Amino acid sequence: MSPDPLDPPPGPTRTTALPVKAGDTTADRPWPVRHLAPKIADYIARMPPVWVEGQVLNLKRWNSLYFLTLRDTDLDMSLSVTAPASAIGPVADRLADGSHLVVHARPRFHAKKGDLTFAADEVRLVGLGELLARIEHLKGVLGAEGLFDADRKRPLPFLPAVVGLVCAQQGDAEHDVVSNARARWAAVQFEIRRVTVQGPRAVPEVSAAIAELDADPRVEVIVVARGGGSFEDLLPFSNEALVRAAAACRTPLVSAIGHHLDAPLLDLVADLRASTPTDAAKRIVPDVAEERARLQQARQRSRHALGQRLTREQHGLDHWRSRPVLATPTTLVDPHERRLHVLRDTGRRLLDDAVLHARAETLRLAAQVRALSPAATLERGYAVVQRADGHVVRDPSDVGAGERLRVRVAHGELAATALGPEADPDDTPRADSDQDAPTQAGKKPARKAPRRAAGSTV
Repeated sequence: MSPDPLDPPPGPTRTTALPVKAGDTTADRPWPVRHLAPKIADYIARMPPVWVEGQVLNLKRWNSLYFLTLRDTDLDMSLSVTAPASAIGPVADRLADGSHLVVHARPRFHAKKGDLTFAADEVRLVGLGELLARIEHLKGVLGAEGLFDADRKRPLPFLPAVVGLVCAQQGDAEHDVVSNARARWAAVQFEIRRVTVQGPRAVPEVSAAIAELDADPRVEVIVVARGGGSFEDLLPFSNEALVRAAAACRTPLVSAIGHHLDAPLLDLVADLRASTPTDAAKRIVPDVAEERARLQQARQRSRHALGQRLTREQHGLDHWRSRPVLATPTTLVDPHERRLHVLRDTGRRLLDDAVLHARAETLRLAAQVRALSPAATLERGYAVVQRADGHVVRDPSDVGAGERLRVRVAHGELAATALGPEADPDDTPRADSDQDAPTQAGKKPARKAPRRAAGSTV
């Protein structure tokens, strides 16, 4: 191994040899800086050139060399780059701080200063079209995951008590949102988080502020506001990490980035997109003057509509009251009342006639019934003779001598015993004759005794 040119010449001051490899170094046997720096430079010099992309900062020119810092747009990391004017020449008129470059450079380590730089031999400017293409690709990926779906959008509260505001540390966005919101509704309160809104620190700081406000239960809506700027300045609000942090927010989120024509991806994932910070202030709280005017207008319209309705109904009532049928309401009822009285009188008369006719008919039928009744026959002196079993005797031969009989007369019954058929009265000897009966002068002869019923004794 050839001796290191920076090593001191051997002499009495050097008592021990240096370790050959870095792994052999110890606290007692370290490498001095003059020994390590050339090794690092030699190692880096063996690295191949690399294509690297970043945002341009601190662009300067010194004679035929350009000096710039190439910064990562998402993380706070940067590299120093030097490039000859011949490499910068094709894009020199369009190159400025904030531009995106892709450079082909070889790393170099300056041993004396300990600095790492990149020497570029080719420079390409990343155009707006390429950046837009990258954003469109990310937009398609996030859209396929459903982060931009309308059903994920949450409505804003009508009158939030506390509004969370994420804005720049210095800028007009905070003033635009706060002043316009309080001009519309003076009672609204703000919980403000001032962060970096461009550069490599924008994404982590904005994401952390959103998460912090989302965890605050008092905050009812969050506004992310930033004033206008170049397309490159607004790139952090199209960053995938920031967009996913906004999608994970549970509090309704309003995006107010840039101006009307700016459309970062944060606008698509937010629950509401405001064209400017001033527009966001108008969206998050209602205008008290406008609400009062609307209320007054609604009252006037309601009062007018009610008055018109009452007038129309009054005219209708007046019209109907002027009609004869309502002027004399009984006009419709009187004919029916008269007819009802006529029908009632006719009914009573017909009912009386029917009752009288029915009474006469009843008396007539009662007389007939009485005339044909066996009781009426008995009243005329007839009798009904019945055997003991209740059969009526119709022929003397139906009754035997000595048989018990019932004789029914008009006012009761008699018991009798049958003697047999009665003999001819001319053949029956008389107990005494009229010629043998004594007579007295001046007196009528005695009345004959009534004849007994034939064949019976009482």
